[in-house]
Amino acid sequence: MTIHDVAAAAGVSISTASKALNNTGRVGIETRERVKRVSVEIGFRPNALARGLLSKRSFTIGLLTNDTYGRFTLPLMAGVAEALVDHGVSVFLCAIEDDPAMGQIHVEAMLDKQVDGIIATGKRIDRSLPVDLSNLPVPVVYAFTEGRADSVSFRSDDGQGAKLAVEWLSRIGRRRIVHLTGPEAFFSVRERAAAYSAATAHKEPVLYGVWSESWGHEAVARIWSAPGEKPDALFCGNDQIARGAVDALREHGIKVPEEVSVVGFDNWEIVAAQTRPPLTTVDMELKELGRQAGLTVLALAEGRPVEPGVRKLPCRLVVRQSCGGQPSEK
Repeated sequence: MTIHDVAAAAGVSISTASKALNNTGRVGIETRERVKRVSVEIGFRPNALARGLLSKRSFTIGLLTNDTYGRFTLPLMAGVAEALVDHGVSVFLCAIEDDPAMGQIHVEAMLDKQVDGIIATGKRIDRSLPVDLSNLPVPVVYAFTEGRADSVSFRSDDGQGAKLAVEWLSRIGRRRIVHLTGPEAFFSVRERAAAYSAATAHKEPVLYGVWSESWGHEAVARIWSAPGEKPDALFCGNDQIARGAVDALREHGIKVPEEVSVVGFDNWEIVAAQTRPPLTTVDMELKELGRQAGLTVLALAEGRPVEPGVRKLPCRLVVRQSCGGQPSEK
């Protein structure tokens, strides 16, 4: 089927059919809707190459990442794709690990394919990708990775997420809340720890470690082997630490959440939902992060003005059984 067939079936000129399908020119609402309806009925598919030549766009966005495991990139990419699909824009992913040479190859390949823009993302917000993305002929938006000073960057509000966790624990009656988290070198760790300390009036020290279940297990053993009053809640820097802590508490004969409440961070379904009991955790809303990044790179590609700077998006607390309270999702 061609646009000639659409025009004939709708009883309009080829020019009118083209304007109706591309939402351009002066076409009556009734005519535009009839042309679009007929195009669907007869199975017409616009020629993407011709469309791109006319508009001087490829209707593709490149997503560049060094998060080859996909822990952060896959939900973010889902948000990008969801935001752009209704605009007729496709997204393709290039994983560069931490290899600058591979990164350059992928950037050049994206430019050869004439992408309308690039979204850069990674494994942490305080590290940039190992490839130079300055002075490219297409717009670049950063999400969950460090961006250039004059760029648009998106990241989760880690401090607000930590505050959500502590406030919930306080609301359900917990008074001795200890924070077990990852390496202090991470910006997100320091931001969450600062928010935790402010919310708890610096009553307890922050225990820094690594991003692993074994650290959560070790931290619980360390706390319960030391003299003094024990905590009635643990706020953990990620879900893996939290699951290790829950397992260690069970081994010590301590009931979760009856005696000790546990909250994680990330809402990594494969970990949080399989913890016993299922883990209350802070969701960084990576899908929404991707959606906003996708809409922003599209706006830039279309020539619309966008103010540079860092956008911090709010986190969401997902309440399950590990801390008590009413679950917010299964």
